[in-house]
Amino acid sequence: MDSKAEQAQSLKLFIVLNRALQSITNRVKENIKTYGLNPTEFAVLELLYHKGDQPIQKIGDKVLLASGSITYVVDKLETKELLQRKPCPNDRRVTYAAISEIGIQLMDNIFPKHMAAIHEILGGLSYEDKALVIDKMKELGIFASEFK
Repeated sequence: MDSKAEQAQSLKLFIVLNRALQSITNRVKENIKTYGLNPTEFAVLELLYHKGDQPIQKIGDKVLLASGSITYVVDKLETKELLQRKPCPNDRRVTYAAISEIGIQLMDNIFPKHMAAIHEILGGLSYEDKALVIDKMKELGIFASEFK
């Protein structure tokens, strides 16, 4: 049976992880706003930029958003001419979102800056420490997902 000290340590870890994630997320959101995008718009553009055309119905799963919100975000990005809708040639029920040339140019410009900002935000850890944290967070995530 776990001791009270072990339980308290688990609670402390949970709190520290959440506070760290909140601080990092807030800084990343601030960075994204400097490009005239909100975090969801950026996430959709980044997905299309790196992974290519995506069925609109599947984007929500990949950027962790509700399907109703995705339609709104796609509409906004389309209005900004950063993406376009393309019908699926094989299935009329499916519509793809595709990053536009303007969207590609924007991401070519801002993504390296965004990556540098994330590197700076996470600069409190060395390369080796980051590798260790990555391994431990994967281990913790796998355990938590299998926990019953």
